[in-house]
Amino acid sequence: MAQLGVARANSLRSRTWQGADADAARVRALAAYKDFIALWKHADPDIPMLQQAKAENAKLQ
Repeated sequence: MAQLGVARANSLRSRTWQGADADAARVRALAAYKDFIALWKHADPDIPMLQQAKAENAKLQ
């Protein structure tokens, strides 16, 4: 859950900051979402939290 929190915090920063700082936050968010999804790869895909994390990750792509 902490990994998802990190991803969401960096995603928010990428939307509120500007320039290189926003780009760096976006890269960190994508990495954190990737790590979270990898940790949950064997979980039931219908878990709402996992579905939401995947949707948030897709929006950053």
